[in-house]
Order: sequence, then structure tokens, then C-alpha cells
Amino acid sequence: MTPVSISDFIRVFGRIGMLSFGGPAAQIALMHKELVDERAWISEQRFLSALSFCMLLPGPEAMQLATFSGWRLRGVAGGVIAGGLFVLPGACVITALAVIYAYFGTMPLVQSAFLGVKAAVVVIVAQALLKLSRKALRSRFEIAVAALAFMSIYLLDTPFPAVITAAALAGFVFAAPGRHAASAADTHPDAAVATPQTLRTVLIWGGLWALPLLALYLSGNEFLTAIGLFFSTLALVTFGGAYAVLAYMTQTVVTDFQWLTTAQMIDALGLAETTPGPLILVTQFVAMQAGFQAGSLGLAFAAGGIALWMTFIPCFLWVFTFGPYFDKLSRKPKLTAALSGVTAAIVGVILNLSLWFAMHLWFTQTDLHSFGPVQILTPSLESFAPLSLALTAVAAWALLRLNAGMARTLCGMAILGIATEIINLT
Repeated sequence: MTPVSISDFIRVFGRIGMLSFGGPAAQIALMHKELVDERAWISEQRFLSALSFCMLLPGPEAMQLATFSGWRLRGVAGGVIAGGLFVLPGACVITALAVIYAYFGTMPLVQSAFLGVKAAVVVIVAQALLKLSRKALRSRFEIAVAALAFMSIYLLDTPFPAVITAAALAGFVFAAPGRHAASAADTHPDAAVATPQTLRTVLIWGGLWALPLLALYLSGNEFLTAIGLFFSTLALVTFGGAYAVLAYMTQTVVTDFQWLTTAQMIDALGLAETTPGPLILVTQFVAMQAGFQAGSLGLAFAAGGIALWMTFIPCFLWVFTFGPYFDKLSRKPKLTAALSGVTAAIVGVILNLSLWFAMHLWFTQTDLHSFGPVQILTPSLESFAPLSLALTAVAAWALLRLNAGMARTLCGMAILGIATEIINLT
């Protein structure tokens, strides 16, 4: 096959980055259209097996698929360009939105707009939960893992990394392997990979990931060091996409660090849904808002940049390190069995996130009841907010019945939220 010219390469992956709205499913479909259907740069079976491989890695699978495809076409430089072009347009938009939100987010009309956005977000997360549960819960084992994951987080406040680790071990030991594995027909003969080459890749990209953390620690800036450590931890456990990670972020950022409120976390997801690029860019928005809360615009930019670096540099590390072995890895039954356990657990994690968001949207107050190690969060019934429930019903109607699409629904709900505020003022 004729090598892809650098100008065509940048143009196509730039187009993918600018148009990658709608979450990973839409982004993967766009890449398939551009790379497989229209240009035949990658074969159908190669694309599908590459997608299976990227699902085995922590991190946003669509961004890693873009990186992997760029690496296949033009080596490491191609992977960096493709991955960068997939992320940077959305990162620029998120930067602008985060600044606007920090300075104008408390205005009554803006708050009303975000009330409509929050209602749409609750429906979007519930919709993602239904779609994932249909794919992930196909056996009694997977249903049990999902239920245990939900109870571990909702009742015992178990840290997300512990839940994911336990689910992977359970899948490795007990799950029936093979559902996520690539078939022999979808893979190519394994190419020999030199161990020194792999070690060099790990040292370069691992160093790019770890050295800034060390520099932050030596600088003595406790806030930025905490930002770097937290988002580095996220990069290790980002299985199941941004919705699963958002549950962990909400648990840690709101409860432990108290950088943001639950309402601000829902706003963050709503804004990230409207931008191109991976939904995991919500991490940049969260970090920037934490920076604003901690000090200044400069600190917000620094925190956002650190979050971006710690979120996406590991993606390049995983792809460039394990990419040469991807045919072999995708045929490992036990590895794919562990993935099935993780995927099932993520259903439980997102269910907890859905309940958390809905409870804080429909009720202005919640109560925490403790029974030994068990903690149960319940809404305060007298704080019920009927307008929030009504807006959620409208968002559900638009998304599920009218198929209005995510961007249109979010914009429409923001306008509807503003309209309700204007009506209340008149």
C-alpha cells in the first residue's frame, strides 16, 4: 500500500478531531468512515481488531484508536499527531468554557441554563447505562459483579480503583473467556519485537509521565502536586470511559478534596458533552475549576494543563508499548475474561453515578445514614424540586422519543432552563 502523505494525514485526522462530537460510539464510527470506508487506509478486520485491543487498555478508547491508527500509518510521529489532533480542538473549547463558567456561572440566567443542562445530563448518563448493560450483562456472573460493584460504592464507599481491581481479578478467575477476544481470522501473524525497543518506549513515555510529577513535588506546590497525582491515578483506572471515571472523580473531588460541588460536576459533564474530542476532557474542566477555587486564573490554567498531560500522556505510553504485541494480547483468553469483569463492574459504577446525579438534581438536600460500615444516602423528601423533575422528563422525551441528539438536546434544555427563569421573574 502507498504510504499516506503527511498533508493528507494531518488533514484527515484534523477533520476527525474537529468533528468528533457525540461520545466514543460516534467518534469510532467517524474514524471508520474516514479511514476504512472512504480512504481504505486501514482494512476492516484490522480496524475491528485494533478497536478490541484499545478496549483492553485504560484510557479513552476512541483517542487510543486514533493514536493506534496514526501509529500504524506513520509510526510514532503519526501516532502523536493523530492523538494530539483528536484531543486539542476539544481542549481549546473546554479552556474557553471553563473560564466563562468560572466568571459567569453564578449569574441567575446562567444557573437556570445549567439546570436544563443538568436535567439532560441525568438522562444521557442513564441512556449510557442502558446501552452498556445490554452489552456487558450477558451472564449471571456479570450481573452479580455489577450488583456487587454498585453496593460496594453506594453502601460502603469503596474506592473506585479497588472495585475495578477486584472485578478484574474476579473475571480472570471466574469468567468464561472469549467474548472480547479477537478471532484468529481478525489478526495477523505476530511480528518480532525487540525487548530493548520496548524498554526504550517505556522509558521515554514513562519519563514524560513521571518526571513532571516529580518536578511538581519538588516545587512544593501542594495543590498542583495533588492535581498531578490524582489525574495520574485516574489514567491507571480509566476503564469503561468517562462515565465510570466521573463516578470516581465525583467521589474524590467532591467528598475528599472538596474542590467542586456535585452540581458543578454535573455541569462539567454537560459542557464536555458539547465539545469535540473524548469525553474524558471533563478532567481538564474539573481541574481548571479546582484551580479557580484554589486561587487564580493562572493556577486554573496550570491545573488544566497538568490534568491534560496526566490524562493523555499515559495513552501514548500504552499504545506505543503494547501496540507491537496487540495481536498476541487480543488472543489472550484470560485477559479478555478479566476485561469482562471490569466491564460488568462499570455498569454498577455508572448506576451509582446515575442515582447520585438524579438525587442531587431532584432534591436540594440529601441525608447520609450510617449503620456501622454501611452508609446510605437518601433524599430529603421535603426538598423535592418539581421543576428539575419536569425538565428531566422533557430531556428524556427529546433524547429517547424524538432522537434529537445529544448536542441539540443540551442546547435546547439550556434554552428551556433560561425560559423558566424568565417566566418566574415576570
